[in-house]
Amino acid sequence: MRHASMPRILIFHASLGSGHIHAANALGEAFSRYPDVEVRIEDALAYASPILRETLIRAYEQLSEKAPQLYRLIYEGSDVSDLKESMSNTLLLSKIERPFFRKFEQLIKQTAPDVFICVQQIPSRLVQLFKQEFDWPQPHYVVITDAVAHSTWINYEVDGYFLASDLTANILTKQGVDPELLHVTGIPVKLEIAEAKPARQMRERHDLPLDAPVIALFGGGLQPRRVRLMVAGLLESPFAGTLAVVAGRNHALGTALADLEDGPAMRLRSLGQIDFVDDLIAASDLVITKAGGLIASEVMARGTPMVIVDPIPGQEEWNADAIAAYGAGIQLRLPEMVAPTVQFLLSAPEHLAFMRFQARKYGRPTAALAVVESILARLSV
Repeated sequence: MRHASMPRILIFHASLGSGHIHAANALGEAFSRYPDVEVRIEDALAYASPILRETLIRAYEQLSEKAPQLYRLIYEGSDVSDLKESMSNTLLLSKIERPFFRKFEQLIKQTAPDVFICVQQIPSRLVQLFKQEFDWPQPHYVVITDAVAHSTWINYEVDGYFLASDLTANILTKQGVDPELLHVTGIPVKLEIAEAKPARQMRERHDLPLDAPVIALFGGGLQPRRVRLMVAGLLESPFAGTLAVVAGRNHALGTALADLEDGPAMRLRSLGQIDFVDDLIAASDLVITKAGGLIASEVMARGTPMVIVDPIPGQEEWNADAIAAYGAGIQLRLPEMVAPTVQFLLSAPEHLAFMRFQARKYGRPTAALAVVESILARLSV
């Protein structure tokens, strides 16, 4: 039974990509450390009309994967620099979307939360509309899951934004957002990442070499043809080591790599969907990945340097720029450049050590707890 004084927290994400879901779950995990708090996590799109839900999901997947240049055009073209114009546009969009989210509105009224937390733009702009119309007093917090915030993240009726870094805050401040609303906590990642995982122990656990470099390549969201070029080049490396390629649910990638064998010095370890991503990051000298806000935050939180490849035009390109600006990673455009870049980094331990230092400097393994503690502190005031 829920105690009358137990605050009810309602966390909203939207199932457009996996990053928002992971951030919401990380917050839920952090709130679970407080037994006097009730938490509920919901996918806003699960309460949208089926037509709109399928349209949004399909459009996102098709544009980001098959028409990335068009996706960039839409993403960057909708990023409005004038704050008032942007917020007015977002409010108008929420009014247009509202008829398709009747069940979402009903959910909120039935749940009667004490706090709203949104980790994606769609639920946030709808919450702002409801707060204005019904004069709801509950605080509304937004956790921005990108290193650089698109203008659609900024809404009316928001009591605080939780941000990846000071860089994120500085950009928003220059755009006119009230600095009092901006809180730098990092992007929420699973609490497991805050636990110590010595590289040697992780290598022993997963049968990885103890005295040679380990390179992890997360290829689940990458084109198999391009990954094959990267892997083939890396296998020709003169450095002894292990290249662990994680295909995830990308079955076509596993097929594309099936005929590749160990190189003269570099061994190949092909992996499908795994449940030890964090262990592998902790064990690795270098991670090759896209620049999703969550995976990049997880890698930096472990202090592991990154080589960023094939970011989705738009938010991932902006994330990649931020990571390069931090000094925690290198962004490459050509798959043929991955192997020589990795060889350079392995032959320049001082450069790799600097990147590792910068990753640890900007990585925030306790970000989820920082967000939760900040919100609960405000509730108790």
